[in-house]
Amino acid sequence: MSSPTGIGRREKLLVLSTCCLSLFIVGLDNTILNVALPSIRGDLNASVSQLQWTIDAYTLVLAALLMVAGSTADRIGRRRVFQTGLVVFAAGSALCAVAPGLGWLVAFRVVQAVGGSMLNPVAMSIITNTFTEPRERARAIGAWSAVIGVAMALGPIVGGALVDSAGWRSVFWMNLPVALVAIVLTALYVPESKAAHPRRADPVGQVLVFVFLLSLTYTIIEGRAQGWSSPLIIGLFLLAAGCLAGLVYRSPRRVEPLIDLRFFRSVPFAGATVTAVCTFAAMSGFLFLNTLYLQDARGWSPTEAGLRTLPMAVMTVVFAPISGRLVARIGPRVPLVAAGVAMATGAALLVGLAQDTSTVRMVAAYGVFGVGFGLVNAPITNTAVSGMPRAQAGVASAIASTSRQFGQCLGVAVVGTTIASVPGAPGGADLAAATHTGWWIVLGCAGAVAVLGMLTTGRRALRTAERTGAELMPAAPPAGTQETTDVRQ
Repeated sequence: MSSPTGIGRREKLLVLSTCCLSLFIVGLDNTILNVALPSIRGDLNASVSQLQWTIDAYTLVLAALLMVAGSTADRIGRRRVFQTGLVVFAAGSALCAVAPGLGWLVAFRVVQAVGGSMLNPVAMSIITNTFTEPRERARAIGAWSAVIGVAMALGPIVGGALVDSAGWRSVFWMNLPVALVAIVLTALYVPESKAAHPRRADPVGQVLVFVFLLSLTYTIIEGRAQGWSSPLIIGLFLLAAGCLAGLVYRSPRRVEPLIDLRFFRSVPFAGATVTAVCTFAAMSGFLFLNTLYLQDARGWSPTEAGLRTLPMAVMTVVFAPISGRLVARIGPRVPLVAAGVAMATGAALLVGLAQDTSTVRMVAAYGVFGVGFGLVNAPITNTAVSGMPRAQAGVASAIASTSRQFGQCLGVAVVGTTIASVPGAPGGADLAAATHTGWWIVLGCAGAVAVLGMLTTGRRALRTAERTGAELMPAAPPAGTQETTDVRQ
């Protein structure tokens, strides 16, 4: 696979900036809606479970389609798929902004997610094939990963200001100008490229993944209302288990499955996958609990609630680029362990939250949690692609991105269910008490990040990544078949 030729440093930075811009709006959209949830509930008369679906409909579809979007881009052209994703994402945002009811809002969030799925893994493939020198690529991946953390941390602040000034629909309108700028920059500066040997489509695998995610998420969110022992919930749980078993059974029997289980022979890759799930489950659970607590239990406005999370955003912005540099210099272990410890400490400070908990304690918790979230993204991405052939970097990154989205989906589903299961907890002291179980779950997920950081980044673990990378190395392509690139100056 050859890298784009004729691209200077300025053009490379423009390509990186364009890719990061797309990631920023997708990442921001993951969290900006959280601060608008109480306003949506009041305006559209929604329950807690319905609020969960406004978040999880997006992350669920995003998780299900990321890998197939990446392989499609390899076949028909990365810039083409990337531009299409921007257009669909913008269209979905506009539809969400005019949604007449909650059902329509959830449906239009699905449209948004279809567009968003064409952005993250495709952009990573573009970056990987633009920055070919290892140290240069590590810095680019560090910047890319930092944007994830910054966007998600800024979401509550930006969302709060928008909701107070222009209503909850404005959080969707703001995506349009950013997407338009990204579309123009992509047309001007991003070269078209295709893989020399693109992966084959795996429609059966895609269906199994989607049904697994949907049935599992529905079971968690609706289990309390339907009854955990109801035939529907038990049937859906068995369906999820059957889909997972089907993936495990058929993947080794296909030449190019949707999910190549050989990736998981690399301990760092497997660790990065589980770490991504734990990290983003903690983050999404943190934001979901925090939004309802600040606005419904404390009675603060969206702007006031968003500003309370400013320490988290500031620390994330500060530590995200530091993490990228640390990974490039000393590897992922220290940033990962530090991230898990910091996030766990922040969550521990919020266990036992009451209606009159001091602002100092909350600010300290948000700041420490932000340090951890700022540190965690660069080592996850770096570890996922560690030792992998460049031809497989896009697939490895897509699986890591899918794990992030699945973690977000899982976090909202689980902690939302813990709140909904407490009788009489619509607001006030009852809601504050209802968050306690959720904070313990966030704490457990964060602690798992620190443990995984220790166990999956040592020398023995790295040797498994090298062996897996050698096994996945594609055969030399026939003469005249190489990565095709059309460079636009």
